[in-house]
Parts: sequence; structure tokens; C-alpha cells
Amino acid sequence: MTDAPEPRSLSFGAQAAAYERGRPSYPPESIDWLLPAGVRDVLDLGAGTGKLTTRLVERGLDVVAVDPIPEMLEVLSSSLPDTPALLGTAEEIPLPDASVDAVLVAQAWHWFDPHRAVKEVARVLRPGGRLGLVWNNRDERLGWVKELGEIIGHEVDPFSQTADLPAPFGDIERHQVEWTNYLTPQALIDLVASRSYCITSPEQVRTRTLEQVRELLATHPALSNGTGLALPYITVCIRATLG
Repeated sequence: MTDAPEPRSLSFGAQAAAYERGRPSYPPESIDWLLPAGVRDVLDLGAGTGKLTTRLVERGLDVVAVDPIPEMLEVLSSSLPDTPALLGTAEEIPLPDASVDAVLVAQAWHWFDPHRAVKEVARVLRPGGRLGLVWNNRDERLGWVKELGEIIGHEVDPFSQTADLPAPFGDIERHQVEWTNYLTPQALIDLVASRSYCITSPEQVRTRTLEQVRELLATHPALSNGTGLALPYITVCIRATLG
């Protein structure tokens, strides 16, 4: 019997549109570092609404998107109608053996059963293929971003964030990119609303959290006088080669 995915990992469907509006994309430098030379066929595993998928398609790659949530794939397909979007999980990937050059996982590896996912990723990769993991983390070292974390929950420490990838993967490397995402105040609200802990909180808690974020936007000196926000990120990347 297949184990059911972790419930919070399936909660995003209720806020798929907010996820697409509020979540950042990924800096080109991180994608350059994750992709191997000569890559052609790429699986975006746990693709969500297609934040990373879009960047891969723009590079002229042949991309397949896989995600377990229909609502997320509907948003992806509305903007990328020519990209195959398949329902599936990291533990049961709906692709043939040795069918892709690279598997990229954006903002999702922590939801997977790592041992089963590693076996499945190894199955669909061609010999010498690449597994790449990437996470966007808010840089909470200073100012209003630190205060935002006190309201909605702090990020993991991006400077120590990593992932254990067992055999048959080797040559494991880590890289990080510091960059800034520019967004509107409403997009910040959407960002918070699309977080799994906000989606799954009782309605009263969720409402209060969003009210506190709006209050921060209205009262913090760095935020209250403008229509645009500069949100700093640290993007953590891990890559490994199929041995």
C-alpha cells in the first residue's frame, strides 16, 4: 500500500492562486549552477504552480512538471500549456526509467520520504544524471524581515541548511545565492497566505496572522511610505550526480 503524503504538503491547493502571486521565482545564477552541461530533458519534481518550471522552459529545455496537487498543476498549465504536467509524487514518479538528464526539486524536498524519493529519482535519471535541490529562504538578519519572521515563523537557517543524499548519488555540492525580490504589499500578503502553516491554521489564527502582517506593512518605517517592497533572500542549492 502506498503511504499517504504528509497532510500539510497537500494543503497548498486551497491557496494555489495566492502561491503563484506571492512566491518568488529563482535567481538565474542558482539555476545555472544546478543544471549540468548539455542538459536537455528535465523533470521539475514537486513543481507546484511552475515557479521553477517557467525558468526552465524559458531556457529552451524539454521540461516535464510533476506535482501531487491538481489545483497547483492547473495554475501551471494555464501559463505553460505546452509543458506536460503530470499528477504524481516523488515516491512514485510517473515517468519511464532513464528518461531525463536532470531532476530539479524547488522548495519541496523536505516534504518527501527521502529514501523512497532517492530511489525513484535514480530510476528516472539517465546514467550520470543530476539531482538538484533548491530553496528560497528569507534573509531575516535585519530589519522588517526579522520582524516578519516573528509574526509568521522564522525560516530555517540558510547558512546551515543542507540535505543528506545517500547512494547512488555522489559528488554532493552546496551553493548559495543572495538576492532581492521586489514585490507589492499585496504580494507579501499572498506570500504569507500561501504558507502551509497559515493555510492549515484555525481560521481565527490565520486571520490574526494576516492582520499582523498588514499592521507591519502600515507601520514599519521601511514599509509604510512606499508601494513596493524589497525582500532579501538567500537561495540554497544542493546538487548531486548519479553514480
